Amino acid sequence: MLKVRVIPTLLWKQFGLVKGVGFDSWRRVGPVLPAIKVYNQREVDELVLVDIVAHRSDDDPDYESIDEFGQDCFVPLTVGGGITRMEQVQRLLRASADKVSLNTVNYANPGLVTQIAQRHGVQCVVASIDVRAQDDGGWTCFSHAGQQATGRKAVAWARELEDRGAGEILITSIERDGTMQGYDLALIEAVVSAVSIPVIASGGAGSYQHLVDAVTKAGASAVAAASMFHFTEQTPAGAKAALAAAGVPVRQAFQPDRSA
Repeated sequence: MLKVRVIPTLLWKQFGLVKGVGFDSWRRVGPVLPAIKVYNQREVDELVLVDIVAHRSDDDPDYESIDEFGQDCFVPLTVGGGITRMEQVQRLLRASADKVSLNTVNYANPGLVTQIAQRHGVQCVVASIDVRAQDDGGWTCFSHAGQQATGRKAVAWARELEDRGAGEILITSIERDGTMQGYDLALIEAVVSAVSIPVIASGGAGSYQHLVDAVTKAGASAVAAASMFHFTEQTPAGAKAALAAAGVPVRQAFQPDRSA
């Protein structure tokens, strides 16, 4: 079994970080750069930074800010939000991003996943899928930060994105987001069973046990969380300790090379 990663999610809205419930991210939790500096010291494996309002305009990503964030980020950084073109991807990679997360664009132009994978490798492409549960027991995908139904079914869409070249799936339950009541384990297990690439569980983590369950019961390769790290005393280091105690292999703390 590959070592499981613990990944804090940073939701970026205009001038700082926010969090809420069910994708209604209204609560300010502070500026981006100090949060990155704190997480550098807290044994995280990676960070995911998503501009949650970028889909509202045709503006390019804020490359200058992302480059500034990246210079102070000593773990792999995934950047998402508003990405629609290959040129943007290339500029983000030059501006210190290690991976890009694609969501809304995939429904209009799924070929972009393939283009990025062919040019930069599948490890560069994180396919993000936001879903709501349906009465029939399945899940429907939503775009535009959870605002627009796409008609796509989550499991089939995850499989298609893998076929197109995605290196990872970031699967998020919109209803569980910010509730800290636990991941949708059935959703995670269904996606894990459908693909052969790593699946990152997201949406609902509120305790170390929730992280353990996502891995041991649903098969996630990584666990993403926001509220439990922002609003409780639980830490990424504590999460790793709990995972290790449950027999889950975890990565050692990332040690940046500061000799250069």
